[in-house]
Amino acid sequence: MKSNISKLSRLGLIKVIVKRLLAIGKGSKEPTKDLYDYHPNKLAKELHPSVQHLKVMKVEEFSKDMKKFYLAPDPEKGTTSLAWFSAGQYLSIAVDIKGKLFKRPYSIASSPADTLNGYYMLTIKRVEGGIVSQYILDNWKEGQELDASAPLGDFTYERLRDAKTVIGIAGGSGITPFRSLAKAIYEGDEPCSLILLYGSRTYNDAAFSDEIEAMAKECDRIKLVNVLSNEEKEGCESGFITADLIKKYAPKEEDYSIFMCGPQAMYNFADKEIEKLGIRRKFVRHELFGEFFHPEKDDAYTGDVNEKYNLTVTIAGVTTTIPCDANTSLLRTMEAAGLNPPSDCRSGRCGWCHSKLISGDVYTPPSVDGRRLADKEFGYIHPCCAFPLSDVAIDVPPMPKK
Repeated sequence: MKSNISKLSRLGLIKVIVKRLLAIGKGSKEPTKDLYDYHPNKLAKELHPSVQHLKVMKVEEFSKDMKKFYLAPDPEKGTTSLAWFSAGQYLSIAVDIKGKLFKRPYSIASSPADTLNGYYMLTIKRVEGGIVSQYILDNWKEGQELDASAPLGDFTYERLRDAKTVIGIAGGSGITPFRSLAKAIYEGDEPCSLILLYGSRTYNDAAFSDEIEAMAKECDRIKLVNVLSNEEKEGCESGFITADLIKKYAPKEEDYSIFMCGPQAMYNFADKEIEKLGIRRKFVRHELFGEFFHPEKDDAYTGDVNEKYNLTVTIAGVTTTIPCDANTSLLRTMEAAGLNPPSDCRSGRCGWCHSKLISGDVYTPPSVDGRRLADKEFGYIHPCCAFPLSDVAIDVPPMPKK
């Protein structure tokens, strides 16, 4: 009986094979298409390119320490259109400075619809001690060629998660993603309302205020409130952005989201004020800038910022030992040594620099620690916001080839 079943099974298998061979024989003899000839793959590549080759099409000076850069596709290098983005996202820009490659994230100030007009607009402000910002402001001119990532980041409005009204809290150059969001609302591409509390020292320091106020006059879903710490001016609030000030302008009978973008000092103050409001955690979002965090300003920091250590780095099987200051992130130390480590957000969130801690101790500020629980348990760190507490050895993934 078993033998008969076995023969029937073999016979059935042979019939299936013959049937499939006949079907293959009837197939087209034409060469197969390239994967990107198929529309879904082509669309995915356009929306999420591995790299965008761009050129600076125009430079405008905001102030002596801030400029607007308009970036267009560089068709000669293969980029013919710009990837679409959501208001609040950023580009990771690669900058070669004397043979050393640095990457920095810059929020997109233009609106998503402006990509259809062929440009992104970035605003870059000079940062004290900032190697890249100073280089860009001093050297980039019209015609400058550069490479950028696809739009990245999750500092965006999501109707399934966020409330219908967004209270934006901006400080300094943190206005950039809110300018993009305001323009997207004005153009009808975002369904939320924006009440923007913009903290500046003086009214003249409040970049984009005139533009956003002009949009607010024509769109009742946009409201700008300038909050000046060093000046009193009619129509503006004075002091700092407190819980009472948020309550003054927030909706009274409905939920609202709070989006914050600005310097770490602003987060430290605003987070304590927001706690007083009793808002659900999902309604509070930060755009983080971890690499500019100063560990000695964190109450939990137990190290000595004046210490100097050795950092041993293994990338793609090559091991190098370099000096490392306690007050400098491991990522910035590797960049300064020309090791070209991978990075994108530089804020502990994206995980692009995710590395194995082989030995030693590091300090990661809790406010910028975006690691998963498994990373902490099995000894993985984000070098962009990890500061040495001893000699350290890490294994770093190599920079992916574009």
